[in-house]
Amino acid sequence: MEGFAFIIVAFVVIVAIVVFLTFVPLGLWISALASGVRVSIGALMGMRIRRVSPGRIVYPMIKATKAGLTVQMGKLEAHYLAGGNVDRVINALIAARGANMDLVFEKASAIDLAGRDVLQAVQMSVNPKVIETPVVAAIAKDGIELRAKARVTVRTNIERLVGGAGEETVIARVGEGIVTTVGSAETHKSVLENPDLISRTVLSKGLDAGTAFEILSIDIADVDVGRNIGAQLQTDQAAADLRIAQAKAEERRAMAVAHEQEMRAETQEMRAKVVASEAEVPLAMAAALREGKLGVMEYYQLQNTIADTTMREGIAHASRPDEAGDNSTSRK
Repeated sequence: MEGFAFIIVAFVVIVAIVVFLTFVPLGLWISALASGVRVSIGALMGMRIRRVSPGRIVYPMIKATKAGLTVQMGKLEAHYLAGGNVDRVINALIAARGANMDLVFEKASAIDLAGRDVLQAVQMSVNPKVIETPVVAAIAKDGIELRAKARVTVRTNIERLVGGAGEETVIARVGEGIVTTVGSAETHKSVLENPDLISRTVLSKGLDAGTAFEILSIDIADVDVGRNIGAQLQTDQAAADLRIAQAKAEERRAMAVAHEQEMRAETQEMRAKVVASEAEVPLAMAAALREGKLGVMEYYQLQNTIADTTMREGIAHASRPDEAGDNSTSRK
């Protein structure tokens, strides 16, 4: 009986130890004490109850303590519950301390919660980043296209990191500055001779206003001559004018053809009337002979006159140069 009671007591003790170790990370507590971080077992159990991973809080706390930073564990836990990356914030604070930058935990946590990489921002403040823009095409006043590529050296501005524009805005503004500078140049040769003209003009515009960066320098990496846009536009305009002239000429030709067809129709109509009238002449003459209005001698005299007229017309046609040429050709 006593042996059975001993087994029950041992089982209860084992269960209690398992439950205790489940809620209390004893190894983590020992590591914190060895590192000089004072954290109670109750605080660790509270983290478990609040569904906060104790390791995500204690290890960054150990790191901060070893680096000489004073950070409250409650703030770390609040930042974790807000969805922030506690370890990245602590690394950023350590990097800022090493670079003699004035960065407090509240500012770093706000930057992290804003979706920015606070550690990368601190590193870019110490080691500026070079942003290479894509090829930007611009046209000078003489119609020659220039294709330029720039390298922009930027440094993070911690104060404007929250709410400031990103790299895309800087690239867009630099591209706009290149287009403006080249477009205001009288000739493309002046830009090719002095590429630093673009850098000076772009820097003078203060393109880093409202961004999370501070532009240190703008270097023109490459400038190439592109197409002759002016000549191409003139060629296109000439082709368009030619098409317009051809359309107008086609319209005039169509009107001339229609007028010619109309004249032909009128001529045919007149010929038909003449033929009809000529067909009525013999009938009228026959009627005049029957009625005695026209004598036989007068009829013969009229026929002689018609024959004489026909002969004269034939002689007149034969005397024309073209008719003579045609006759000689036909004789040969």
